[in-house]
Amino acid sequence: MTVDSAAGEVTPMLSLVAALSYGVASMAMVFINKAILMQYAYSMTLLILQQLATTLLIYFGQVMGLSKGKGFNMVTAKKLLPISLFYNANVAFALASLKGVNIPMYIAIKRLTPLAVLVAGILRGKGKPSKQVALAVLCTAAGVLVAALGDFSFDLIGYSMALTSVFFQTMYLVLVEKSGAEDGLSSIELMYYNSLLSLPFLLFVIIATGEFPNSLSVLSSKANSIGFLVILVLSLVMGIVLNFTMFLCTIVNSALTTTIVGVLKGVGSTTLGFFLLGGVQVHSLNVTGLVINTIGGIWYSYAKYQQKKRSHKPASRV
Repeated sequence: MTVDSAAGEVTPMLSLVAALSYGVASMAMVFINKAILMQYAYSMTLLILQQLATTLLIYFGQVMGLSKGKGFNMVTAKKLLPISLFYNANVAFALASLKGVNIPMYIAIKRLTPLAVLVAGILRGKGKPSKQVALAVLCTAAGVLVAALGDFSFDLIGYSMALTSVFFQTMYLVLVEKSGAEDGLSSIELMYYNSLLSLPFLLFVIIATGEFPNSLSVLSSKANSIGFLVILVLSLVMGIVLNFTMFLCTIVNSALTTTIVGVLKGVGSTTLGFFLLGGVQVHSLNVTGLVINTIGGIWYSYAKYQQKKRSHKPASRV
């Protein structure tokens, strides 16, 4: 399934399917990554395995005629290099943050992405947000602060990693929206370039940080565990699914829609995060902050929906 934003018409059903698919994949990926990082702490090696699996799958899919593509183009690769760098920085910092931050707080922090997207939009000349949107974003941010004060498992490094991930996620979402619209690239083509361009950068990082070759020896020692292998394969498969649905949603909808979907799926993830995989010490202040954060996220999504609805309303005749 490919989407050519230049030649193909985006139907309402495709927009809905793209948004729902990204929401489900994104929610599942948080728990899968948390589960595997509890057993295998080498997040950068995990990321390079995910990108390698994506590259090989798309390449052999094209060779076998299962997917269509324009082939590798150096000019396009140079234009998409910033997307790849921002994407990998986002995922790398997100994975690193999950080592020290519980899932509910991780999702609460990631809900700050709409705030960052709005700021980026203002800097790009898109204008100031409406009063409702601004208040909703402030509510979301306030919820993060309150929840952090009640987080007994507070990890400064983990919080810093998650906040840095928000910045890089904002940058690559804006660039993906721009590149998909301007260059007419399909979601699979964006995935292929992103994964392929990621490999040299990630290889350099795991060598420079000393993660390699120890990460491979640990991986080899855990290969006898069926449970670990199942989670690892799930992580690789879901990494591909998440990449595809994220690019698809951003191309056929917008970067803002992708962030809204991320906010809404966070409601379910936050609830499940209190009961799955542990690491959460329940405190009234923490729960209150998460509730405020969730309300802000839902309020923001509703405000953006109303704003988009008004912008598409036909003008009345005089």
